[in-house]
Amino acid sequence: MFTVTVKSEIDEDICLLIKVANHSYNYICDCGEAKNLTVKECQQTKAIFISHTHIDHFVNFDTILRHQIGTEQKVIICGPAGITNQIQNRIKSYCWNLIEPGAITYEIREITSNNTYTTTVLRPPLWQQEQTEHHENSTAIFIEKEFSVAFEILDHKTPCIAYLFKGEDKTKINIRKEFKGGKWAAELKQAFEYNKPETLITIDNTTYKAEQLFDMITVETGKKVGIIIDHAAIEANHDKIKNTFTNCDEVYIECFYKDEDKEAAIKNYHSYASMSGNLMKVCNVKEATPIHFSRKYAPEDIKELIAQFMLAYKE
Repeated sequence: MFTVTVKSEIDEDICLLIKVANHSYNYICDCGEAKNLTVKECQQTKAIFISHTHIDHFVNFDTILRHQIGTEQKVIICGPAGITNQIQNRIKSYCWNLIEPGAITYEIREITSNNTYTTTVLRPPLWQQEQTEHHENSTAIFIEKEFSVAFEILDHKTPCIAYLFKGEDKTKINIRKEFKGGKWAAELKQAFEYNKPETLITIDNTTYKAEQLFDMITVETGKKVGIIIDHAAIEANHDKIKNTFTNCDEVYIECFYKDEDKEAAIKNYHSYASMSGNLMKVCNVKEATPIHFSRKYAPEDIKELIAQFMLAYKE
């Protein structure tokens, strides 16, 4: 359902593009330098998910803004505490005397704590904060047809948001050979989804209890894709990651340092190769991909880093 592409080269910052099957829009995770991110991809983006606003994760926001102005779309921007003021200040640093009202609308969703966020609207030409609303007890920061996005707040000496894209589970009916399709199939599906086994279902003038037909139903579990960016390699972060990302189909996880530079990772609140790899193994992730490497490394160093990650992940 989800197709993830890392748009940044290994010597750039970090930016990922997520496309969803049968959806005309796509989604961006983090706004680091990424020359491979196209104008069309920016213009077709419906939501941006920012982990935190260190420069290597936020520097390319202005380029995305430039390409989106004039599309007359509403774009959602999700991010950590403080993101609303940071987006507003970035935008207001430019002169907008020639921009038309309605050229773009940004809805900022600022994650203030677990299961709590605030929404604020920014619109040209004045870019004032409007329509602020508070949302509590929310398990998802973003809900779209057929999927949703949940989050965890990790510690990177600043709040850093990890995102989980979760496809909806789909109920499918394998009709028995002796039956013909009809509206009863939808009724059976609804009875199964709402746990009403006593519901009466009529097929070809014969009435059954729904539970008598449940053997025709299978549930296709929705695909889960995790985006875990910068985080300190500490137990509190690992517990949160295990809680949310265990049994994911895919996870893209920061792997900033080689094992030899573990002390630098600890000092800078990052993870390192074998720690990230082992964490993905413990989480039983089907396909884990290391991303976001320190710029101090040459290509051969990054190959070694990835090998360290894969050894810990696969052993």
